[in-house]
Amino acid sequence: MYKIVEKKSLGPKQHLIVVEAKEVSKKAKAGQFFILRIDKYGERIPLTIADFDPKKGTITSIFQEVGKTTEKLAGLKEGDSILDFVGPLGVPIHVEKYGTIVCIGGGIGTAPVYPQARALKEAGNKVISIIGSRSSNLLFWRDKMKAASDELHIVTDDGTEGVHGFVTDVLSKLLKDNVHIDKVIAIGPLPMMKAVCKVTKPCNIPTTVSLNAIMVDGTGMCGCCRVTVGGKVKFACVDGPDFDGLTVDFDELSLRQRRFTKEEKESLLLYRNMLEKASKDKGECRCRQ
Repeated sequence: MYKIVEKKSLGPKQHLIVVEAKEVSKKAKAGQFFILRIDKYGERIPLTIADFDPKKGTITSIFQEVGKTTEKLAGLKEGDSILDFVGPLGVPIHVEKYGTIVCIGGGIGTAPVYPQARALKEAGNKVISIIGSRSSNLLFWRDKMKAASDELHIVTDDGTEGVHGFVTDVLSKLLKDNVHIDKVIAIGPLPMMKAVCKVTKPCNIPTTVSLNAIMVDGTGMCGCCRVTVGGKVKFACVDGPDFDGLTVDFDELSLRQRRFTKEEKESLLLYRNMLEKASKDKGECRCRQ
């Protein structure tokens, strides 16, 4: 069992958990992820590693409620435990001195982009970070990203904080201002990563994206997380999650991500109905006492 030592809300349906996982924390590196299963009846889901502390033996992750398992995970409290916690999985980022790197985090993507920005800055790179969300109340880790960057740009769709627009607007302005960029890292929703690649491709700027393909086992055996990169089939769990964004088939991946939408909605509805019934039965028991 893996104990939750810290849990807090970061915004609407956004949560941070710190889990005691000593063996995982010893080997974790920027760019990797883990797979958890809450209990013996639960499904396995991948979550990115937002931070790790080998001395304390902890792994930090930030997630958004999007389905049954993440909603159930959001209901856990400090002191509760998770049954299975497997990791670190995936290929860590390659860290070297590239020059000037732009790190872009969209929405929850700010969490996994943070350790990458930190590692690349420690390697001597100039790190320009851009973090964006729909609104100011969905932004988090501003201070952490500032500390991990030489420059930090904040963007919101509705203009409630920072630049009014999209992360690609800031990236395009940097290029228009003739800022030399050696590499771009973009992590966030598929449409955002696709849009970033549309900006960088004409300039032939190496661009890395992190693909959140549907996963089951996380070892490459099930083939569920297959993606097409450069015309070849890759598996996000063992070949990724980071890939050359300029060669990713985003349209195919988007279709794959939606293939279980109906089942996911049904599962969430059944879970909520179960909770509602349990709460109602509990209330009736109290009335009888």
